[in-house]
Amino acid sequence: MTLRIEDYGIIGDTHTAALVGVDGSIDWLCVPRFDSQACFAKLLGTPDNGYWKIAPKSGIRSCKRQYLGDTMVLQSEFETDTGVVRLVDCMPLREQYPEVVRWVEGVTGSVEMRMELVVRFDYGKTVPWVTQKDGQNRFIAGPDALCLWSPVHTRGEDLKTVAEFTLQPGQSVPFLLSWHPSHAALPRPVDARFIVDETERWWQRWADACTYEGEWRDTVVRSILTIKALSYEPTGGIVAAATTSLPEDLGGVRNWDYRYCWLRDATLCLTSLMFAGYYDEARDWRDWLLRAVAGDPKDLQIMYGPAGERRLDEYTLDWLPGYENSRPVRVGNAAAGQYQLDVYGEVMAALHQARAGGMEGDPAWDLERILLEFVETGWREPDDGIWEVRGPRRHFTHSKVMAWVAFDRGVRAIEEFGFDGPLDRWKKIRQEIHDEVCEKGYDPKKGAFTQYYGSEGLDASILMVPLVGFLPATDERMSNTVAAIQRELMRDGFVMRYQPTGPDSVDGLPGEEGAFLACSFWLVDNLGLLGRKDEACEMFERLIGLRNDLGLLSEEYDPRYGRLVGNFPQAFSHVSLVNSAVYLSMGLTAAEAPRMSRMRVRRRRHRRQ
Repeated sequence: MTLRIEDYGIIGDTHTAALVGVDGSIDWLCVPRFDSQACFAKLLGTPDNGYWKIAPKSGIRSCKRQYLGDTMVLQSEFETDTGVVRLVDCMPLREQYPEVVRWVEGVTGSVEMRMELVVRFDYGKTVPWVTQKDGQNRFIAGPDALCLWSPVHTRGEDLKTVAEFTLQPGQSVPFLLSWHPSHAALPRPVDARFIVDETERWWQRWADACTYEGEWRDTVVRSILTIKALSYEPTGGIVAAATTSLPEDLGGVRNWDYRYCWLRDATLCLTSLMFAGYYDEARDWRDWLLRAVAGDPKDLQIMYGPAGERRLDEYTLDWLPGYENSRPVRVGNAAAGQYQLDVYGEVMAALHQARAGGMEGDPAWDLERILLEFVETGWREPDDGIWEVRGPRRHFTHSKVMAWVAFDRGVRAIEEFGFDGPLDRWKKIRQEIHDEVCEKGYDPKKGAFTQYYGSEGLDASILMVPLVGFLPATDERMSNTVAAIQRELMRDGFVMRYQPTGPDSVDGLPGEEGAFLACSFWLVDNLGLLGRKDEACEMFERLIGLRNDLGLLSEEYDPRYGRLVGNFPQAFSHVSLVNSAVYLSMGLTAAEAPRMSRMRVRRRRHRRQ
């Protein structure tokens, strides 16, 4: 049976991550890092594509699960007809190679258990060679090897590795699964109970450093933990999600690989991390950004690999049926080659956010000047837009607004921080873009900013206009646009990105999609800026009510089915949640956020002294 997306939890080691189902099955794991090939890919097809399940053999009445405190250590408690067992899953913070530790123990009664391990490298295509020696099972295929260690006896059965055992109260059995290069020596078994405890302590210490003290602290902390779990520690990159090809439209073709780092996430990520007090992580993300975008500005991509890789060639995995038959399953992302004007504004805004927030070190100005030199002429060209549509290029309104942001942040860098640059020229371009957007992007008949010049369609990305400082939310044109979005893009109280079908559709793909959760949080922010705080808080509560029992969100929510859809968990959704919580609880606008963040850091340093 296929589990719902919300039936999964994430465990991770800040290099890669695994998804654990409510049935005790790990159905998705990429090794040795996020965008590597999966050795468990049941999530995207049949069980033969790889999984690792530890659960009672029969008679499961219920499963209660939770993260242990403010950590990424997941505990699932199964109640059966004969007793209760507890399963604890984690990925220890690695010293060298990725590991998954699973600890199962009896709580009450007597429970018969079964472990099934199906290893398939290359996204389910490659069956490994399996050997057993000294209590270790080794699974080898080409350059990859997995090693399973456990004190219980295992055996082969129909190309599976299985074990059966019975647990009484107080009895426990550990399982350790490690990846290593096939030419390397076997990793040594570790003390599983010690590793679980150590991993729990590490995450709890990290979470305890959170400085957010507002109304929704528990919600914010869980989202910040999720963002940390989606980070790639060696470089500081933050991937958009742990998965590929979880559908935006169940059974449809809107299936994309999100295991990469998007530049447009940069500003929101920096804001949320700095507000929560995680300046080291924010600095690492800033430095990743600088390394990734270095080079010829015309070659700037919208996304990169976790280490800054530029080659993200897209291809399909035809042997996988896809999640709930949602095909094709894609690896790589062709949108990396698109021209998206807005990312120049996103980069400039992120670097300004870091500077205004008091982040130490400022190696970016030479690069920023080069980027702006390109945008001086590049802003006039049509582009592919924020949503990476696969239709023709347009003069998207949001893209032009973000071009304005690029020059606005450049001007402010000169005026506020004393950098050298062509101030008068950039001010003139900034004003020219502003005038054009207000003239061509706003439709007086419709009473709203539209998706692109000459269009009558709406786009939720326009909700960013007051958040980036282009116009105040109280400007009549903007407040009218908010009203139009509420009227035309809302589905059961949540915001669609745009109309995916119809004569004005730009994405060139069949089918519908769910409500985009980040856009819904942007509406919350706009309502707050309009002084409609009660309405904003009510919508915020509805949004966080969409989280699963572990506090996780995917990319979208489909009101037709009452289900989360899209890749999971989604960093963009969680950073938008954090920022909305901050704005609502502190009464801040986005423009005030860096200043307030800097003041909080200074107060914290003063207390420590």
